[in-house]
Amino acid sequence: MSDTKKPAAKVTLYPVTAAIWRNQNPSGVFYSVTFERSFKDDAGKWQSASTFNANDLLLLAKVADQAHSEIFKLRAKDRQADQTDEDAA
Repeated sequence: MSDTKKPAAKVTLYPVTAAIWRNQNPSGVFYSVTFERSFKDDAGKWQSASTFNANDLLLLAKVADQAHSEIFKLRAKDRQADQTDEDAA
């Protein structure tokens, strides 16, 4: 994954964020998700981690649920765009 590539969408319930990535292969478009937890280090600088403690798990599950819903919306937009392209042809 390129560092310059931006996620198709993000879902955040502080401090947990899900980044939804649009990917394409010969079979078509698919979406994947990465999760991170934001925190301030001892110096007060913002950091992120991909590990979660027990207190984060319910919030992680809620963010995952919202990311799942967002992917369905993105797929619907993809289908609508494909339909518009077919109608224009």
